[in-house]
Amino acid sequence: MNRFFSLLIGLFFLGCSNNQKPDQSPLIQFSISEINKAVSENRIESPKLTFKLDTLMPKQAFKLIFTGKSSYTITAGDETGLMYGGLELAEIISINRSLPLLEFPIVEKPFVKQRGLKFNIPLDIRTPSYQDAGDAAQSNILEMWNIDFWKSYLDMMARNRYNVLTLWNPHPFPSMIKMKNYPDIALANVCGTSFPLDTDRPDEPVAKFIAGCGISKDVLDNLVVIKEITIEEKIDYWREVMRYAKNRGVDVYFVTWNIWMNSIAPPGWYREQKNKKGDETGPYGINNDQENPHTIAYLREAVKEFILTYPDLSGLGLTAGENMENRDDEFDRQKWLWGTYGEGVLDAKKVDPDREVRFIHRYWQSDVIDIVDDFFSKYPDEINLGFKYARARMYANPAPRWADDLIEEYRPFGLKCWWNIRNDDIFHFRWGNPEYASEFIKNLPPEEVTAGYYMGSDGYVWGREFISKHDKEPRELEIDKHWYNFMLWGRMGYNPNMSHNRIKGLLSLKYPGAPIEKLYEVWALASDIPSHVTSFHWNSWDFMWAVEGCLSLREGFHTVDRFIHNPTMDGAGLMSIPDYVSCLKDNSIPFGTIPHEHASRLDSLADRVKLTLDSLMKLEGEVSDSFDELLYDLKAWVYMGKYYAAKIHGASNLHAYRSGLGLDYQAKAVANLEHALHMWKKYAGAATRNYKPQFMAKTRKIDWDALTEDVARDIEIAKR
Repeated sequence: MNRFFSLLIGLFFLGCSNNQKPDQSPLIQFSISEINKAVSENRIESPKLTFKLDTLMPKQAFKLIFTGKSSYTITAGDETGLMYGGLELAEIISINRSLPLLEFPIVEKPFVKQRGLKFNIPLDIRTPSYQDAGDAAQSNILEMWNIDFWKSYLDMMARNRYNVLTLWNPHPFPSMIKMKNYPDIALANVCGTSFPLDTDRPDEPVAKFIAGCGISKDVLDNLVVIKEITIEEKIDYWREVMRYAKNRGVDVYFVTWNIWMNSIAPPGWYREQKNKKGDETGPYGINNDQENPHTIAYLREAVKEFILTYPDLSGLGLTAGENMENRDDEFDRQKWLWGTYGEGVLDAKKVDPDREVRFIHRYWQSDVIDIVDDFFSKYPDEINLGFKYARARMYANPAPRWADDLIEEYRPFGLKCWWNIRNDDIFHFRWGNPEYASEFIKNLPPEEVTAGYYMGSDGYVWGREFISKHDKEPRELEIDKHWYNFMLWGRMGYNPNMSHNRIKGLLSLKYPGAPIEKLYEVWALASDIPSHVTSFHWNSWDFMWAVEGCLSLREGFHTVDRFIHNPTMDGAGLMSIPDYVSCLKDNSIPFGTIPHEHASRLDSLADRVKLTLDSLMKLEGEVSDSFDELLYDLKAWVYMGKYYAAKIHGASNLHAYRSGLGLDYQAKAVANLEHALHMWKKYAGAATRNYKPQFMAKTRKIDWDALTEDVARDIEIAKR
């Protein structure tokens, strides 16, 4: 069939460069291509489209109107809004499999204006992200130099209404720019290493591989070229990536940690270098010394060159640490940051006065008053704070309160803050709870103190998956595997009242033939299981806890003893095991939910999921391979929940026995932990159906079969 679009462009006041016609806007063309795809796949007639710009409408807002006879008008406040309106129409066509007869206009505007993703980017083993001592980073270095990856990633961002991409790397400059005064800094080629991840030291399993945000000498002595490319080609490549992002309505920021002069400084921590005799430096006298004028001068010029090299770069961000020391002189944190990044931005603006460089200054190891005095007050463009809004546990509680005190501190200065929504909980299994995501977004602080949010992880690279036993060629992008998760956190940020029917429609597109009502319900219920576990066994930061493996970086497996003494999450209304047992001993009234009650609720939740899942499992092999993989992820959630429920019961009873409340409690504890072992084996069976073991940068190797020995030892602990 010969299909075409009639594009009637009216009221289009948008300035287009190079005499570009409005209908040639890359953003609008992308939405048209999505409409064209939906029309072609469903073999229906092509609609007639009119795109209009109304400058009185808010930016990113759109109105979609059916004007009769297969005609639609999309009106928006800017190009991005026009694109979103077109994507909305394409999605409706795909779900309905026909052109929609819209009885009422569809009108939407952004709930949160800046909705982003956090991506730790391993550019090279010599310019690593934070941190690369994990399989995810090592398996994805080469992928960062694959333009098809970024095109797919950025297309996904646009479809799901993300408009900010933050790329995080302690020191990206050697892999991305060349500098006249530092010609030997630029890195040709892309390198990995043949040096293995070290698992020999129980207290620090990656001790020989990394040094904080840096890479060890052993790693650098074992470089392997994995892609041959010149620095000029690298620059052209990243210009193309940023231009493509701009053409999808996505602003690109680079965010760094300090002071980490990877590839051009002796590996190691600053504090270690200070204690060494002599002055160890790299090329041009550069090292991680906070007092080193050569490092300051280099970084200032690098920031300037980075801005001028990439005209489509929207902004920069920085971290006041984690390789700096507290000082009260001309080299204190904020003065150092201004002398490098702040002055570098000013230098770039002297060359290009019209260039805007937005800035994110993370609130980390800093004080608001010092940031304001030494940085904010001098910065010429838009600048905002950044804060870990949910610590590292975005799936623990939809209404975290850790930002409250900070807001009261910075509000008098008229500042706003980016909310860093950290997922350091869930990496393997597919999460999907629309109500939780909606509630979380609605609970974000109000617009007058909020700049936006970015969602992502530390110590894990959401590039291309590498552990599936059902791998495809090429291997699946993480954003495609976890499509429901990424879709929800973007779309809810734009419209937290996204209808259940629309979400179910998207589920039906992904899993045609599946019972969508059941799937919607059971996926949401299963996704609550890790929240119940983590809120009880509370550990704030990434390296402290991995719910999928019941372990942490420095301690390894979390035994029943650790469960006894571990605190619960503040504000969750949950009693810790010691507090509960104290009430038992004193015969006093418990406050909050007691551990046994919480464990029983967790067990009951898992049973509810299992009941529905058992009926869905009968469809294994009938819907699609991805549907089957999803079912086993949900099955893993079930047995994970039942394992932790039994472990909480066992830990509570064991502590009661140790506190002198009788032998019956020991017998109960042993029985609980024997049941926990049984559930763990079922958990491992479901998990290993889909995945191979992987080494995690922040929490060691997750190998469910191997961890079974640790689970069994809990029984012996209780018996002793």
